[in-house]
Amino acid sequence: MIEIKNITKSFMTPHGRHYLFKDLNLTIADKQSVGLLGRNGAGKSTLLRIICGLDTPDKGEVVTDSTISWPVGVAGGFQGSLTGRQNVRFVCRLYSSGDYIDEKIRFVEEFADIGKYFDMPVKSYSSGMRSRLTFGLSLAFDFDYYMLDEVGAVGDAAFRKRSEEILEARRKQAGFLMVSHNLKDIEKNCDIGIVLMEQTAKVFDDPKEAIEVYNEHVHKAKK
Repeated sequence: MIEIKNITKSFMTPHGRHYLFKDLNLTIADKQSVGLLGRNGAGKSTLLRIICGLDTPDKGEVVTDSTISWPVGVAGGFQGSLTGRQNVRFVCRLYSSGDYIDEKIRFVEEFADIGKYFDMPVKSYSSGMRSRLTFGLSLAFDFDYYMLDEVGAVGDAAFRKRSEEILEARRKQAGFLMVSHNLKDIEKNCDIGIVLMEQTAKVFDDPKEAIEVYNEHVHKAKK
């Protein structure tokens, strides 16, 4: 379970302080998959970062004893001068015991399927190769919740198929917190929907209803 208690998050802008949320309260049940919806700038990615500990709120707290992934596919932590293998080994040493490190590295190497580039510096990678490596690394570990921020499978058909299969497997044993502009993904993979709007969150037991409210909110904003 994840409890979000009285979270407030704001940023200073040239026009004054801008609030994403004020006194936000949410409870996410064990293995529950949640679709986060909201207009651009509503705070979806920021909320994911707060939940997994990469960002801090102005006030409030996130209470949980569950294991939570970093945002799946985020490559910001890679050291460009190190090889893919070296970067993966470093992360594996942080998140896994010695007995499983080689197994995790092997998983990422096979999943990413970037051939000899796995032993070349990450700064030499194309954006597609970097995405494949980070996607594989994110899914090499077993978490209670996975943070999925606009994750779209990249690469050829075979890689996309592998990506979909492993996400489906993870979905059976863990919860997702998903941000996606592909509303079909939200409807397919999520148990509930949450719409971030007006500095708070509206929770819907049916993702379809959340999508309808989100579409109405976006339509009104365009008028």
